[in-house]
Amino acid sequence: MSVILGMIPSVLMIVAPILIAAVGGMICEKSGVVNIALEGLMGIGACTAASAHVLMEMSGFGGSVWVSLLLGALIGGLFSIIHAVAAITLNADQTISGTGLNLLADGVTIFAAQILFAADRTREFRMGMRPDALGIYPTAYIALFIVAAAWFVLYKLPFGMHLRACGEHPGAADSVGINVRRTRYIAVIVSGLLAGLAGGCCVLTQTIQYTSTTINGRGFIALAAVSFGRWRPSGVALAALLFGTAQAFSIIANTVPALRVMPSEVFNILPYAVTLFALVIFSGKNYAPAASGKPYEKGAS
Repeated sequence: MSVILGMIPSVLMIVAPILIAAVGGMICEKSGVVNIALEGLMGIGACTAASAHVLMEMSGFGGSVWVSLLLGALIGGLFSIIHAVAAITLNADQTISGTGLNLLADGVTIFAAQILFAADRTREFRMGMRPDALGIYPTAYIALFIVAAAWFVLYKLPFGMHLRACGEHPGAADSVGINVRRTRYIAVIVSGLLAGLAGGCCVLTQTIQYTSTTINGRGFIALAAVSFGRWRPSGVALAALLFGTAQAFSIIANTVPALRVMPSEVFNILPYAVTLFALVIFSGKNYAPAASGKPYEKGAS
């Protein structure tokens, strides 16, 4: 029991970035735009947050962690505009647009690190985000707040109803005066803000610098959590908890003597194996918004 209780802070630390990014992906898809660029946007947010934190830490700025998180979110939101323009304004294939942004993120983050630190990674920072007295990082509370806020906006506010209408039947939404393109733009940018924030949360709690392997598939796991959670905040939260727990266990298992006899590769592939297994076993009825992934032209039925 003590071992399980001791895992809880680590599990929450790993779950939080996945959940934050997954909520952003859910909001985006609720509006009718698929954003598979969560991985790249998380990388951009992580690189921005780590770089800003290092530079501010060197200058002695006390609030660098929180400013770095904010900058990571803002830069993630700015980069998401590229996907929004391609997918919404130009009606490009959303999968190709998201893939292109993922590839762009790899090059941009390494280039930025070379400019700032003359290396393919950021410089190590001395102190990241600190946990509270229970050993829980503030990112867990941020993630819970974001889930609650997403539920409230989607199901209790008129804007949420408009956003969901754009994802289910954009033609009908357009006919009653809802600006489909503007709503989808907002959703994509919000997903970028949350993905950038998730990347910052990841790098400031789990590592001491940004490298090309910092995100390591967490954005794709978040995308899977959206599908497995059936595009609902509560479902996405439970899916992120499942996948994040699997990832946490893959790290913690190496410290358990009884499990050290097994090859470390078994635990390394565990999060991805659990993700694929869950999606295959529980896939069935399509719960995705009806217009998700489909470009919309004003006046179309």
